[in-house]
Amino acid sequence: MRLSTLLCLLMLVVTLAIFSRTASFDFINFDDPGYVTTNSVVKSGLHASSVAWAFQSAAMSNWHPLTWLSHMADVQLFGLKPAGHHLTSVVLHTVSALLLFLLLVRITGMQWRSLVVTALFALHPMHTESVAWVAERKDVLSGLFWHLTLLMYVVYVQRPKLWRYLATMVCFALGLMAKPMLVTLPVVLLILDWWPLNRFRRNEGDTTAAVQTARHLFLEKIPFFLLSLLSSVTTIYVQQHGGAVQSLEKVQFGLRIANVFLAYVRYLIAMFWPHDMAILYPFPTEIIMWQLTGSVLLLIVISVAVFSFRRRLPYLATGWLWFVVTLLPVIGLIQVGGQSHADRYTYLPFTGLSILAVWGVSDACKSLAQRTKVLATLSVLTIAVCAALTWQQLGYWRNNITLYRHTLAVTNNNYLILNNYGIALNQEYGDVDGALAAYQEALRVWPKSALTRNNLGTMYLAKGRFTEALEQFREAARLDPGEPMVRINTGRTLAKMGRLGEAAEQFEAALKQDPAATDAHLQLALLLIKTGRTSEARSHYEAMQKLEPSSARGPLTIAVELASAGLVGDADEYFRQAMALEPNSPDVNFNMGVFLAKQNRRDEAAQCFYRVLQLKPDSLMAKNWLRTIGK
Repeated sequence: MRLSTLLCLLMLVVTLAIFSRTASFDFINFDDPGYVTTNSVVKSGLHASSVAWAFQSAAMSNWHPLTWLSHMADVQLFGLKPAGHHLTSVVLHTVSALLLFLLLVRITGMQWRSLVVTALFALHPMHTESVAWVAERKDVLSGLFWHLTLLMYVVYVQRPKLWRYLATMVCFALGLMAKPMLVTLPVVLLILDWWPLNRFRRNEGDTTAAVQTARHLFLEKIPFFLLSLLSSVTTIYVQQHGGAVQSLEKVQFGLRIANVFLAYVRYLIAMFWPHDMAILYPFPTEIIMWQLTGSVLLLIVISVAVFSFRRRLPYLATGWLWFVVTLLPVIGLIQVGGQSHADRYTYLPFTGLSILAVWGVSDACKSLAQRTKVLATLSVLTIAVCAALTWQQLGYWRNNITLYRHTLAVTNNNYLILNNYGIALNQEYGDVDGALAAYQEALRVWPKSALTRNNLGTMYLAKGRFTEALEQFREAARLDPGEPMVRINTGRTLAKMGRLGEAAEQFEAALKQDPAATDAHLQLALLLIKTGRTSEARSHYEAMQKLEPSSARGPLTIAVELASAGLVGDADEYFRQAMALEPNSPDVNFNMGVFLAKQNRRDEAAQCFYRVLQLKPDSLMAKNWLRTIGK
């Protein structure tokens, strides 16, 4: 076996070893709930109805059925223990790296250069987010099909057969069903036709033949472009209807255009100097002109330079175009989400820069007497630094608190992360005051945030400051009148204040806005139970259970509310319903443990808290309760 192959295997083992660290990491509260932990369909595992849902759903403002199926498969295999979910992503990433190595060797014949490019893909710290974040399963899954599609295309080009062409298209379609960012792949196929496949240049001496060759290559890609078009239209439709696409009113088009140039340069810098990496970089509210001017000039200079050398050094054009083109769907012309750029968006584009850099440095060192030793030393040092930085960056992804504290330390005015940090402080540590402070800081950064107003209101509600909570919810409703959750929280507050009729009106208004608003059904059921109208309450409870048939959220919420109202017998019944639905849920076990502890049923309570620690070993709240009950 050749040395390069052995080193490739070693690199894959190192990749597995480094990223397997995520097996001890938690889920995080940024998108992981929507994709896995609170998604009742995903939590039910793989079965006929969940598979049908995967192909019909626009949840999380995306149509990516293959991604949904992969999450369901994880639940089927590992339940809601995060280790299995993390390790699946690690394996997919590692297999994707292997496919990239096989692809590069096949199209270039350069094993050593291919190995270095592959190692940069596998171990670059900017790719940490795609692998460590469960919600970004779509990155590693689509990346695997991206590389498989390219590999199948090369097999087809080298030995043309219809079945190979069709197999390439199937792989591409599967990749689009994992993440629509792959829509640029037909253009990348044409780029590879230029170099290293050299399909455009076979008839350069004959103008007529050259034109015919170019026409043939473009026609060959039409089915791929049609798939890309279909995926793009579907994605834009789903994201607009899901509210993910920011309006021009929120993000001015001129600001978007300016950020495009800045983002490209930030990605360039991050390739060669990855630092201060964060889960979210806030979108700028203003542009510094010298930075914009410098970014535009730098991109023009690089583009002119690589195309000036497109014949002598064709890999420069291929690497640069790969980078520029693959970033286009996420560069921000259509603004999705609140980020200016994102580490996860580099997962595939950085391969282009790696090709440009590795081939460029190798050729630049041709005249050196000790060329092989110099290149080997430089490669080993670069990969070692990348591995060390990736190991360090992975540490921040251990849980919500470590991730958000790091993000807030390396970014400014990050009100979205302040919101998630507040949620984590409240849910994981019971730190209501800390959560309150985080929301107040988020509101200072962006006073027009309905999300922050809603979260701040929930903290005032938890502290019994009902008037202040009501003020925040009403302001949130003014800022975002179409959000049913704000009406639901307004109703919850009114119910706590004894204004039950007004509360019911809010819950009913929320259901008019969204008939599938499970929280509105749940809160109406609670309100009706408390007023003795159990038959009416049952209809809303059953409606919620139909919407979330496998979720313990309904019975758990009712159980907690009934327990706080002193209705111990009824609460016990609902706690047991919740436990029957989700026996491995940390939330169900923790809340039932608290309930049992307050009933002085210490042994039963201890069993619940020990179960929580099996599922979440870092749960301080479970440890504190065990100390409280003397266990």
